Amino acid sequence: MKKIILSLVTVLVLVTLAACGGNDDAKKDSAKLVVGASNVPHAEILEKAKPLLAKEGVELEIKKYQDYILPNKQLASGDLDANYFQHIPYLEQYNKDNETDLVSAGKIHIEPFGIYSAKFKKVSDIKDGATILISNSTADQGRILMLLEQEGLVKINDSIKDKVTATIKDIDNIKHLKFLNQVDPGLLAQAYKNEEADLYAINTNYAIDAGLQPTEDALILENSDSPYANIVAVNKADKDNANIKKLIKVLHSKAIQDFITDKYEGAVLPTK
Repeated sequence: MKKIILSLVTVLVLVTLAACGGNDDAKKDSAKLVVGASNVPHAEILEKAKPLLAKEGVELEIKKYQDYILPNKQLASGDLDANYFQHIPYLEQYNKDNETDLVSAGKIHIEPFGIYSAKFKKVSDIKDGATILISNSTADQGRILMLLEQEGLVKINDSIKDKVTATIKDIDNIKHLKFLNQVDPGLLAQAYKNEEADLYAINTNYAIDAGLQPTEDALILENSDSPYANIVAVNKADKDNANIKKLIKVLHSKAIQDFITDKYEGAVLPTK
């Protein structure tokens, strides 16, 4: 009788261990990605990619964010498999400030940055001493200043070899623009609606989300030569992950590129 009981116990232990091992294997082989994204256009693009990725055998869960901090924090902590909301200069600055090791898995699109105004209809109307609200993101400053320089409103000092790194202290302020307190990028579109300044430098995703049409409403708009392509970011260890590669393949597909081109009418430009 004791031998029978001992045998039953042994079988139960083996079954339990096998079940646990099976769960570990299933988890290891689970074809699912959790990706953090800004509402527009990132999450919209991912929603379009979702059924295409499913055909590749990968389930996509999209988590939406309204800020630029949490998506990287949660990616670094492992709560996300990837995120899609930022460009490389921002990612590099985040890594530097937070001692993280996030990398780009692939460039997906460009969002031309815009300078908006409810007061001025064209650049030549901008008065000397006009006020401007810009992002408090260090990574955005060089980009904004290059855009202002493009129209002769400021001149970045020749001593700055990489204009991406330029700050307000590094310019000849030709038009004597008054840079007001810098604010969170997500608040700039609302500040525009509240008419808190004369000029506003707004990221395209926030502009679209607020109902603005960059190609029509922006006073100044970046061109397609911008080096600020938006990327899918991952932890360095996951750069060659097979499921991540499938995601990038789908986002680079003609179906998604056509979707971006048709839906955003030039306000978002696909890239590879």
